[in-house]
Amino acid sequence: MKKLLFSTFLVLITISTWAQSTALRGIVVDAKTQQPLFNVTANLANTNLSATTNHQGEFEIANPTLGNQVLYINFTGYVEKRFTLDITTEADVDLGTIYLEEDLTAEQQLSLITLTENDLGDDNSGSETTSGLLQASRDAFQQAAAFNWGQARFRVRGLDNEYGNTFINGISMNKIFDGRPQYSNWGGLNDATRNQEFINGSMPNDYTFGGILGVQAINTRASFMRTGTRASLSGTNTNYNGRVMLTHASGMNKNGWAYAASASYRMANQGFFEGTDYDAKSFFLAIEKKINNNHSLNLSAIYAQNSRGKNSPNTQEVIDLMGYKYNSYWGWQGDKKRNSRDKDVEEPIFILSHYWNISEKSSLNTNVAYQFGKISNTRLDYNGANNPDPTYYKNLPSYHLNYHNTNSGTPIWTPDYDLAERNRVDFLNNSQIDWQKLYRENAQRGFAVNALYADVMQDNQLTANTLFNTQISNVVGFNAGLTYRNLRSENYQEMIDLLGGAYLQDNDLFLKPEYADSDLNNPKRKIYEGDKYGYNYIMHANIVDLFTQFRFNFGKFDFYLGQNVSYTDYQREGLYKNGLYADTSFGKGQKLTFENYGLKGGATYKVTGQHIFNFNASYYTKAPSIRNSYSNTRISDNIVDGLTDEKVFGTDLSYIIRTPKLKGRVGAYFNEIKDASEVAFFYADGIDIDADTSSDFVSEVTRNISRQSMGVELGAEYQATKTIKLTAAANYGQAIYSDNADVYLNVDSRVENGLNPMVNYGTSYIKNYRVAGSPQQAYSLGIEYRDPNYWWIGANANFLTDLYLDVSPLLRTNNFFAEPGQGGAAFSDVDTNVASNLLKQEKLNDIFLVNVQGGKSWKIKGKTVGFFASVNNVLGLEYKTGGFEQARNANYRELLMDHASGTRTFGPKYFYGYGRTYFLNIYMNF
Repeated sequence: MKKLLFSTFLVLITISTWAQSTALRGIVVDAKTQQPLFNVTANLANTNLSATTNHQGEFEIANPTLGNQVLYINFTGYVEKRFTLDITTEADVDLGTIYLEEDLTAEQQLSLITLTENDLGDDNSGSETTSGLLQASRDAFQQAAAFNWGQARFRVRGLDNEYGNTFINGISMNKIFDGRPQYSNWGGLNDATRNQEFINGSMPNDYTFGGILGVQAINTRASFMRTGTRASLSGTNTNYNGRVMLTHASGMNKNGWAYAASASYRMANQGFFEGTDYDAKSFFLAIEKKINNNHSLNLSAIYAQNSRGKNSPNTQEVIDLMGYKYNSYWGWQGDKKRNSRDKDVEEPIFILSHYWNISEKSSLNTNVAYQFGKISNTRLDYNGANNPDPTYYKNLPSYHLNYHNTNSGTPIWTPDYDLAERNRVDFLNNSQIDWQKLYRENAQRGFAVNALYADVMQDNQLTANTLFNTQISNVVGFNAGLTYRNLRSENYQEMIDLLGGAYLQDNDLFLKPEYADSDLNNPKRKIYEGDKYGYNYIMHANIVDLFTQFRFNFGKFDFYLGQNVSYTDYQREGLYKNGLYADTSFGKGQKLTFENYGLKGGATYKVTGQHIFNFNASYYTKAPSIRNSYSNTRISDNIVDGLTDEKVFGTDLSYIIRTPKLKGRVGAYFNEIKDASEVAFFYADGIDIDADTSSDFVSEVTRNISRQSMGVELGAEYQATKTIKLTAAANYGQAIYSDNADVYLNVDSRVENGLNPMVNYGTSYIKNYRVAGSPQQAYSLGIEYRDPNYWWIGANANFLTDLYLDVSPLLRTNNFFAEPGQGGAAFSDVDTNVASNLLKQEKLNDIFLVNVQGGKSWKIKGKTVGFFASVNNVLGLEYKTGGFEQARNANYRELLMDHASGTRTFGPKYFYGYGRTYFLNIYMNF
C-alpha cells in the first residue's frame, strides 16, 4: 500500500503544470423574476475546479482545465443546467446570462414513499430500501428507483444501504452498530436538507473513499440555503396524515452573518396500516459567520424526535383471515388504540464546520460533530404468562388442521376440524391484543407477569474530520480526508409499563433457578417502571479512516485513483453478570481490531461533449459491523467464530448521451461481496444440539456469506416538444448467493452437561439462491407535460418482477435431514422430490404500479404560491414487498407436517406495500 501511494506521488511530480491565464465566467439569474441568484455552484466535471456566485449572480473559474469540458450549474430548487465547452488558452470564456428555471418537480421528494423512516426491523436491521440514498439525484434511472420503485422496496444493484455512505456537512451518518444511516435523525426537515449531491457507485467524491452503492452528501451550511421564507401544509395517507413545515434562511448579510431555521410537525392517529400511530417533531438551526474571504465557521443543529407504531409481518393464513392491512401489534385500551411495538428515535446532532479557502485552487474543510440520544423499540414481556400475541400459533385454525399424533412414534396426521373452526371464530372475535386481560392477570398475581419494556440503544458519538481539496495543476486534482469516530453505546432493557403490576421479577422463569438471574451481582431483583433489567452493556468503538484521491483531466480523457486505509476496534463492557454466561458477560471483554484498505479507479472518455463512456472499479475490505461480530452481545462477550473482514468488489461501465433533446445512460454493473457474516435470532423446532433439547430460542450465526449482483441499467429522458418530456428506466439484474455458507447455532439455555456451546451445523447449501429484499427486474415509462404558465402534470407506469422470499440458511444444512436426538442419523422416509419442493425459494407476484402527479405555482406580489399533488398506486394493487421463511420447523419431518393441510402454521411472514395513497402539499415562498 505504501509503495502504491509513493508511486502515485512520483507520477504527480512528473506531470507538467502548464500555466494559463484564461477564465470561465457567467451570471446566473432566476428565469421568472430575473433576479440574480446567490451561492449557485458552477462546477467543471471531473475536476476540483468550482465557483459560487456572489450577490450579483456572478461566478468566475480561473484557469479552467483545457479541452472539451462539461460545466454544471446547480442550485437547490432549480433545474440543473449543463454546458459543453471547448476551452483553450487563447481567450476567456464568457457564458453571459444564464437563466435557471424553478424545478416544479422538487415537491415530489416530499411525497417519496421510501420506508426509510418506516423500517420494519426492531433494530434498524436491513429492511430499509436504498431509495433514501437517491433523493438528491437527477439521473433518470435513479429518479425512477427512488420515486417509483421505492414503493416496492427496490434496492439499486441489489445492494443494502450499508454499502453506501450518507453525509451531513462532511460527517458520516452511517451507524457504527450496523453500517446503515438512521434517516429518522433528520426526518421532516426536507427544506433544510434539500441541498444534496449524489455520487453514483464508486465514482470520485470529496468526502470519502466511498462504498460500491454511492454517496449522498447533504449540505446544511447557512449561507448555502435558499434565501427567504417557506411555509407548507401537507396531507397524506401513508405513514403519517398531516404535516406542517416552516423554514427561513437569511442569506449572508453585510456583517458576515447568515442563519437558517426550520421546523416541522407530522402526525397520524393511524397511518395506512392498522394501529400505526405517528408523532414527529423536527427542528433545525444553522448559523454561519464569515470571518473574512478565506475563513468561515458554521454551526448546524438538528433535533428530530420521531415516535411511531409498527405494523406486523403476517403469514398467509392471517392475511386470508384479516386482510393485508391487519396489524397484530395493537389492541384497544379503553377507547384508544395502543400499539405494543413503538419505535422512538431521539438523537440530536451538532456539527461545527470550518471552511478555509487556502487559495483559488485549494481548500480545507474541518468538521467536529457530536451526536447523542437514544433509539428504543418497545415490546411485551410475558415472563411466566401466555403469549399475548393474537396470532400466536396455538390461536389459529392451522394449529389443529396440521395436528399430528406422535404416540406411535411415527407422526400421523389427525386434523381436528371442529377445534380449527372454533379457533377461527375466536381469532376473528379476538384478533387484537387484549390489554385489559394483561392488567387482570397481573392483578390476580399481585406482581407483573405481563409488562411493556423497551430495548434501548443510547449512543454518544464524537466525530472529527478534515477534508483537503486542491487543483495541483490544470491536469491534476487531489483530495484527502482523515476521520476519527468514537462511540460509547449503552444498550439495555428498560421497564416502560408494569400494566398494573406492583413489580416484575428480574429472572427468566423458563430457566433453572441457578441460571435464571439476568444479573448475579443483584439476584432476585424487583423491577419497577423506569428500571433497567434483563441485559445492560456498553459497546466501545473507535474508527480511524484515511483516504486520498487523485483526478487527472486531459480534455477528452479523464481518470482517477483512490486509496483508503482504516482501523476499527470494538470492545464490549458488560454491566450485568448473566446467570447463563457468568464467565463472559461481566466486565470488559477482549478488544476486536480490524485493519482495512481499499483501492479504486476509473476513467471517462468524451468522444464529444454529447457522447461519453465511463468506467469504475473498486476493491476494498470492510470491518464487520458490531451487530454481526457477536453471537449474542446482549448477554455475553462471545465473538462470532472465525470472524473476518468482508471483501467487496464492484465495477461498472456506462455510456452517457447528452443532446439538447435526449439525455440518458445505459450501463452494466458487477458486484461481489465475500466473507460476510449475519446474526439472527428466532425460535426453532427440530434442532439437534442435545438429546434433551430439540426446540428453543436460538441465535443463528451465518458465516462466509458470498453475494453477487450483476445487471444492466437504463435511464433516459427525451424532450419530445418544448412542453412534453418522455422518460424511461429499466433494471435487468440478478442478485444471488454465489457460494455456500457456514451455519452455527447457539441456544441460550442450560442442559444437563452445562452451557450449550456454539454448534457448527456445517455447510448451508444456499449457492444460487436469490438474495431477497428487492425486485431484481424493474421497468418504468413516464410522460410529463410542463406548461409555460408554470403548471405541470405527469404519469408513469412501473412493472417490477423477480422478487423472492428470504430463505433460512439453517433449513439448507444437513440438519434438515437429521432426526433430532438420533446423533445425526437421517430420516428413513425422505422423498428427495418432496424435499426439493419444500426448500424451493418462493417467488412473489409481479407488481404493476401506476403513479400520477402534478403541480402549479403562481407569482403573487413577489411571493410564490403553489401546490403539488400525487396519487401513487392508482390501481390500488395489493402487493407483497418481501418476507422471510420461519426457521421454526428446522427439519424435513417438521416442515412436511406443517404443509399437511395446505394452510401452514409456521409459513413465511410477508411484508406488504401501501395500497392507493395520495399526497397533497400547499406551499408559499416569500
